[in-house]
Amino acid sequence: MKSEKVDVLVIGAGPSGTVAASIVNQSGLKVKIVEKQKFPRFVIGESLLPRCMEHLDAAGFIPAIKARGFREKTGAKFVNEKDEESVFEFSEQFSEGWNWTWQVPRAEFDKILADEVEKMGVEIRYETAVTDIKFNGTDSITTVEDLHGNKSEIEARFIIDASGYGRVIPRLFNLDAPSQLPPRKALFTHIIDTRRPTGKDANRITVIIHQPGVWIWVIPFSNGNTSLGFVGEPSFFEPYSGSNEEKLRQIIATNGRLRERFKDSTFLWEPKVLEGWSVSTKKFYGDGFVLTGNATEFLDPIFSSGVTLATESGHLAADLAVKQLKGEKVDWEKEFVEHTMQGVAVFRTYVMAWYEGSLQDIFFAKKQNEKIKQQICSVLAGYVWDLDNPFVKKHKKNVSTLAEVIRLDNAQSKK
Repeated sequence: MKSEKVDVLVIGAGPSGTVAASIVNQSGLKVKIVEKQKFPRFVIGESLLPRCMEHLDAAGFIPAIKARGFREKTGAKFVNEKDEESVFEFSEQFSEGWNWTWQVPRAEFDKILADEVEKMGVEIRYETAVTDIKFNGTDSITTVEDLHGNKSEIEARFIIDASGYGRVIPRLFNLDAPSQLPPRKALFTHIIDTRRPTGKDANRITVIIHQPGVWIWVIPFSNGNTSLGFVGEPSFFEPYSGSNEEKLRQIIATNGRLRERFKDSTFLWEPKVLEGWSVSTKKFYGDGFVLTGNATEFLDPIFSSGVTLATESGHLAADLAVKQLKGEKVDWEKEFVEHTMQGVAVFRTYVMAWYEGSLQDIFFAKKQNEKIKQQICSVLAGYVWDLDNPFVKKHKKNVSTLAEVIRLDNAQSKK
């Protein structure tokens, strides 16, 4: 069996893996990526957040992404069942940092990152699956297998598992843990958007509340296509029959805001279903490995947190792995887990408040406190590590308290 040696083995060539590989490569250490699929490949998470731009910039990817001409994202619009609108502009956020990002077809976006990291000298072995990992302290021997059944071994001083939904190390070592969030389902496709609205709405991501517990994403791309998806509890989809396309067309027809826009529109592919995505893990690191991105925990697509958490954890994991391999002491619990879980915890609060209804009360309140709106806007921009922001530092308490104040105010106004 063939064998090779690297300093760091990265599992997965998505944004977390490519950011991590670029950072490790910049340090002068030898890094290699193995990826089970062939790129380009489809994945959701098409609306980025400004916070992830910092990591794409550090990895050296910004010029290549910018050259592709993706749709710039400068904010987001939310629409409730009464057709009331709540708009957040990232230029008005509380936190310092990037105030724009992109909306991207992920197949194309991820391929750009992977191609760029290869240009930097990092080898990616596509269509290569990890079948076994043996650890000897922090050193490891990983057995991989290609499509033809050819096996080889990769000796590494450290492994960064950025395998996303593949969750390689959690599954090999029984580290999966149940999520705190209830199961939900998404039905989605890309549509040729011939009736796209004009003005800012032509470019802006829109989240539409279809009914309690069910929401719609509408993400316009620069190529004239739009990503459209319905998200809700699995029971919401049960009354609809036929193929996935027939089901999605039936559901679209029940929404007054979308019915005319997407009537008889061409679907670019048979709508896909994703469900049971929320998952956690028993541990984020161990001797010789760390988990990043969706290999750690994936919450929900509502606030587009996936790529931000992926690039944040990938960048940090790479920095710490380099530090450790160069002989410095690393406190993985404090420096990695606590930091990562800070962001996850904030996003989880907002996800749960969205489905519970508190966040919708805040978004569509008749009286808006502009400072508070700016602070919440920063969360929506991905700045969930800014402890100067009270809606980050005391996220659970402040979201709950604000929603309660708004509900009491509404009750008083009706008397």
